[in-house]
Amino acid sequence: MQGRDWLLTGDGQYQICKAVRAWDLLRENYRLYRFLTEVEDVLNGVEDESSRLPEIRMLVRRLIANSYWVRSQHLEPCPKTGTSVLLLYDELGFPLTVQTVTFAPGTTSTIHNHGTWGVVAVLKGEEKNTFWRRKDDSKSPDQIEQTGEITLSPGDIVSFTPDAIHSVQAVGDEPTVTFNIYGETDPKQRFEFDLVTQTARKF
Repeated sequence: MQGRDWLLTGDGQYQICKAVRAWDLLRENYRLYRFLTEVEDVLNGVEDESSRLPEIRMLVRRLIANSYWVRSQHLEPCPKTGTSVLLLYDELGFPLTVQTVTFAPGTTSTIHNHGTWGVVAVLKGEEKNTFWRRKDDSKSPDQIEQTGEITLSPGDIVSFTPDAIHSVQAVGDEPTVTFNIYGETDPKQRFEFDLVTQTARKF
């Protein structure tokens, strides 16, 4: 499952990054527990976030290249909300959340940031990511403007800094399934943005 690696930062800038070839990452018996241990090693050994994210993207690519179990773990989208979340890992005292997320075709998320770093890999379907940034306006600090959009296909990975703002939409005729890993969220820095009222609220 080869694809592209993207990075989105808080200023709304997005760039394609060098991706490790999937066949260079093939390992026997590479499972979720080993992935979590290696992510922990990166978090403990690499202080600079700009250096952490490429390392974590590589580990995510290694996991999805080697683990059929991870690629197959997802729920059907909820008929009412159009989404579902299957939690794969969330342990008290360990700053990681790992999950798969399913979006029914046409389902759109809110405009939001995560208040932590994140890495998302598309496993099935297609997902349009729209990118945003806060306008430089001291009177209306929660005003945002669109900076661009990309459509991710299976094998594509996008990573986010804690203040990066995006919204997602499942496009195509089949549900979109993603593998998501996030760090420890700062609830004071996680926001949902409203384009109409030009406001933001914590969520």
